[in-house]
Amino acid sequence: MLKGRKVYLREYRKEDIVLAHEYINDYEVKRMLVPGIPFPLRLEEEEKWYDSQSSSKDTYSFAIAKIEDNEYIGGCGINEVDWKNSVVTLGIFIAKKFWNEGYGTDAMRILLRFVFEQMNINRAKLNVYSFNRRAIRSYQKCGFRIEGTLRQEIFRDGSFHDEIIMGILKDEFGRNDQTSL
Repeated sequence: MLKGRKVYLREYRKEDIVLAHEYINDYEVKRMLVPGIPFPLRLEEEEKWYDSQSSSKDTYSFAIAKIEDNEYIGGCGINEVDWKNSVVTLGIFIAKKFWNEGYGTDAMRILLRFVFEQMNINRAKLNVYSFNRRAIRSYQKCGFRIEGTLRQEIFRDGSFHDEIIMGILKDEFGRNDQTSL
């Protein structure tokens, strides 16, 4: 178990599937995560994803749970590993009812600590849509920097939006009180 100030990261459990399905199908959550049409997933697709986790070699998925009551609130993980170049691509989602509580920032800090201290990775990156200001601020609190912009990469809610590429290096993580645990 990887522990932060507000949340801890743990393995996904079968009992998380129904809530994960509910959380990920919330339109506000979905529109922040997927480049395609934010169409709902079937429960069977969530179950299939859960079953595939044990066979994944270069992806690592964690459930996010609140320390105070062990409630499952979302997920995060390493979606891609480039071992040769020591780079990972990260992802995270928090259920809408837990937004603006600092849970996502805490979870990302824990995930970064795992990436840099346990996997010995040099660089972590992620992509975020320009309209997801809350996530951008959260990533910046963790030490991520904006590295590039894919202009008008995504069509959402009737207009085109940029996709922001953000990254953080191992030697940048934990340099100040904002990014360390």
